[in-house]
Amino acid sequence: MNTNGISDSEMEIMKILWDEGGSVYLSDLMEKLEAAGKQWKANTVLTFLTRLADKAVVKIDKRGRLNMYVALVTESEYLDSLNRSFLGKFYGGNAKNLVAALLRQEALSAEDVAELQAFWNKDGKKA
Repeated sequence: MNTNGISDSEMEIMKILWDEGGSVYLSDLMEKLEAAGKQWKANTVLTFLTRLADKAVVKIDKRGRLNMYVALVTESEYLDSLNRSFLGKFYGGNAKNLVAALLRQEALSAEDVAELQAFWNKDGKKA
């Protein structure tokens, strides 16, 4: 899975796929994109879908004369992969350095820190 190469436009398509349970026909996708304010032509969307298929995050499943576009990764899997890539690229794989940077920038509130401490105190199990 190529997590770094997905453009913002391709991500909009992936979000719709995930919201629709992981698969969608082009006509349904076009309706969702239009409802979101996108004025993309079908050829543009097909280009994005082909790129996503080339990146192994979408599969094109022929259903008679129609194509069903199927997500090959869940949103959670994608985000996990993206997080690992980000952590490795910018923080040498060290999560402590990321947390320290967030604390320095005051990006974590006292409530956030308390929730993290409770999470860690429960051996990483959500309360």
